[in-house]
Amino acid sequence: MSEARHVRHVRHVRHVLVLPDRDTAEEVAEALAERFGVAEEPQLVRDALAGEDDAEDAQWLVVVEDPDGAYDPAGLDGLAAEYEGWREAE
Repeated sequence: MSEARHVRHVRHVRHVLVLPDRDTAEEVAEALAERFGVAEEPQLVRDALAGEDDAEDAQWLVVVEDPDGAYDPAGLDGLAAEYEGWREAE
């Protein structure tokens, strides 16, 4: 008899943590390594709000690549919320 193999399909996920400023984004990027073991350094991106040119109206994004779907979305939500932000999955 042949053994049935179960293949788990994992979809590559990109988590985007939206944060209020650069300093906060840098703190969250450091916390990701400590709490979640994120090995690849997250990308920090300035995201100006639509129609706004003022730097104070910019949000900062921390982009976390999760090719194996290993990072707990609820944990990432909680981390972002601690810093007055939120998580979006792409």
